[in-house]
Amino acid sequence: MDLRNIIRDIPDFPHEGILFRDITPVLHNPEALHESVRQMSEKLVGIDFDLVAGPESRGFIFGVPMAYAMNKGFIPVRKAGKLPHKTVSESYDLEYGSATIEIHEDAIAPGQKVVIIDDLLATGGTCRALCNLIESQGGIVAGIVFLIELEALNGRALLQGYNVHSIVTY
Repeated sequence: MDLRNIIRDIPDFPHEGILFRDITPVLHNPEALHESVRQMSEKLVGIDFDLVAGPESRGFIFGVPMAYAMNKGFIPVRKAGKLPHKTVSESYDLEYGSATIEIHEDAIAPGQKVVIIDDLLATGGTCRALCNLIESQGGIVAGIVFLIELEALNGRALLQGYNVHSIVTY
């Protein structure tokens, strides 16, 4: 199944001049959803890891079924102030401002290997911040898998040295 044919293009969203890659048709189609999780999971064959981390909200969509299928724990990565227990955080710059992501302070034990799962690699800022956050807790980033990569935005440049995979590239 070619997921590229199911991902929908939305011109001028969320701003004029942006071509948004909409994954909701993949989520709505049971076969496409299954295939996307299968292909993303396939990228982890041979990688030793303990935990799956996924940033809200679409990292949850793909990361949880992958963690479940591989009998691994899942780390929810949230925007600041959304997790109920004590957290550690990492701030990073966006095109227009900054953002902060958090995980629970007890989510990763030193030496645990973590894979990051998300829907989209654009500029790489969020994922780089998540790598920093994992490593600040003594974790090891064992791999990173995206459903979509927007190659023109060169997000891989911020992720040099990491094992990065994507399923569909534009």
